[in-house]
Amino acid sequence: MKEDSPFTPGSPVPADLFIGREKTVKEILRYIGQTGSGKQENIFLAGDRGIGKSSLASFIRHLAVNEKNFIGTHVFLGGASTLEEVVRCALEHILKTSKTQNIYGKITDLFGDLRKYINEVGAFGISVSFNPPPEQLHHLVLNFADAISGILEKIKEEQKSGLILILDDINGLTETPDFANWYKSLTDHIATHYKDFPLLMILIGLPQLRDRLAEKQPSLMRIFRLVDIDRLSEGEVKQFFLNSFSKVNTKIQSDALDLMIKYSSGLPIFMQEIGDSIYWTDNDSFVDVKDAISGITVAANRIGAKYLDPKVYGAIRSKTYRAILRKLGEKIGKEKWADISNFKRKEIEKILDEEEKPNLDNFLKKMQDLGITIADLEGGVGAYTFTNQLYPIYIMIESLEHKKRVDGPLFEKVGKTSD
Repeated sequence: MKEDSPFTPGSPVPADLFIGREKTVKEILRYIGQTGSGKQENIFLAGDRGIGKSSLASFIRHLAVNEKNFIGTHVFLGGASTLEEVVRCALEHILKTSKTQNIYGKITDLFGDLRKYINEVGAFGISVSFNPPPEQLHHLVLNFADAISGILEKIKEEQKSGLILILDDINGLTETPDFANWYKSLTDHIATHYKDFPLLMILIGLPQLRDRLAEKQPSLMRIFRLVDIDRLSEGEVKQFFLNSFSKVNTKIQSDALDLMIKYSSGLPIFMQEIGDSIYWTDNDSFVDVKDAISGITVAANRIGAKYLDPKVYGAIRSKTYRAILRKLGEKIGKEKWADISNFKRKEIEKILDEEEKPNLDNFLKKMQDLGITIADLEGGVGAYTFTNQLYPIYIMIESLEHKKRVDGPLFEKVGKTSD
């Protein structure tokens, strides 16, 4: 019976398996040091989907709590669209964190009459909920800085360095100017009313969301330390897989490891999916090329269903475009794995019928607009490359499924083209 997988698709990577980002980590640790000296700091951590923003924030929180003596809480705001919900979630998570830091009683005392809206939940009261009425939440929105100030005083009494508040998944808060204006007013109030305010707030989002907030409140970005993260290097990806599989006493064949690195594309979200799929595919604690190909194929299907289906197949309504996409998938299925990341316009045109050929250029533009492909400058005029290595695999799979040729023949085809 296998142990639990060391991989965590869809969740931040555990601190003990976090790899890379040394320069960024050092930069943020400097800001944490300044926070500990009493200066309120603000970071906007930006990067594309799947790049590992939440994992990096979780690792920073781990370091701050365990090495810098901070209280830290990570708040996921998916679905939140109002300031009231932001403040409610933030205070609820601070309460939950204080419960694990043995200062829960002192923090709840600060809530005064609002304490009756704090409930311990779970079989042994291991978690906390905070649900005050709307009028009380509105008051907390207006006085959030004062509420945090009281919490910081209690934290200081416990000889703690300060508080880190991570606000993650802020998509729903960028639609109106409310959040941008409130956040700017909050930091202005702190700067003008408090001399000592050891609070580090980290906002996490896509670069375009950061730009949207800047449009809503042009002065907002001046207060942030802007931190952008990119894909991991091949060396970092390699170390991640070696560390993760060694944790479950599994060795990796070098050629299999090369495939895992290639198709991860430097994206932690792909690394997690590929690692998890291969872990459950392998049955002898030795990952060979066949295990890698099988696991990567499963991971590609998962990634495609989660990200490509709504992004591409949902957006491409034209039957002609879909036909071209499936013929591209058929062509990918005939290529060696080393060659499926790139293609040329003239190669695709050869396999299209007379009705499809006039639509090829518009199709290629659509694929670029959707962020699936980019021009391959090294390949010359009319050359394209996929932005992620798993995308062509999923396009191949979808094409084969459309022709009812998946079970068995797919793996056989993939295995034969891996040389």
